Amino acid sequence: MHPAAPIPQQPTRAPDDGRAPAGSRRPRTAEGATPAMAQWFTARAQHPGALVFFRMGDFFELFFEDAHKAGELLGLAVSHRGEHQGEPIPMAGVPAHALEGYLARLIRAGHRVAICDQRETPEQAKARKAPTIRREVVRLVTPGTVTEDALLEGSRPAWLLALCPCEGSLGAAWADLSTGAFRTEVLPEAELAALLARLEPAEVLTPAALEGHAALAPWEERIAAAEPPRDPARDLAEFFGVATMEGFGAFQPAELGAAAMALAYLRATQGEAAPRLR
Repeated sequence: MHPAAPIPQQPTRAPDDGRAPAGSRRPRTAEGATPAMAQWFTARAQHPGALVFFRMGDFFELFFEDAHKAGELLGLAVSHRGEHQGEPIPMAGVPAHALEGYLARLIRAGHRVAICDQRETPEQAKARKAPTIRREVVRLVTPGTVTEDALLEGSRPAWLLALCPCEGSLGAAWADLSTGAFRTEVLPEAELAALLARLEPAEVLTPAALEGHAALAPWEERIAAAEPPRDPARDLAEFFGVATMEGFGAFQPAELGAAAMALAYLRATQGEAAPRLR
């Protein structure tokens, strides 16, 4: 088993970094933040396309624009917790024991969630004379990387589809973590719309080269930006514990690129748990 990769710091097509638009009174920077809120700003900057669920004791809290967005999506009351740069901090929260139910609603609506959890006890923080408990993002929960039954839609696969253009063709790889299914295909770009309609993916990974592609327009809310690694064949062989991928069949470069994109995303979003793929 390979060691877990770092949680990806990956923007979506329209990143929301929690900063205020012109004329807004919402905080723009982390300057002057308390130690705990500085951790929130770090998590938010690392995952600008996700809602940050920030653990504080028995609750996961959402702040600033995340609080307003979650309030609308989940019917949560938005209150305030302290101040930042002279203004109240909007806040909404959910009990930690009920987190899964709220995640299910967000994931099914196509949203991504960064879970920023406590990594030590208050006593441990006090022993090392830290100003606050250490917190870090332990998992990025996305529509195409969920495995829990409560987050899945019945028997429907939650396909994560990765697309990789190469020399006029399009490599596609799709995986379902709940079953371990992992498949690849090479197709003309003109057939992309048909593939999307057939799979109805929960999430789509696309490189910059496909940005603005007409077939992807209906799936815009489900798209995450990604790029194929430098040596996809090596990455795949290493993951499956083989010298080469030849034993699995003959793959075109576009297929390998797409498969490695999907694998890298799955490994990174799962935090400390390595994905199991067939």
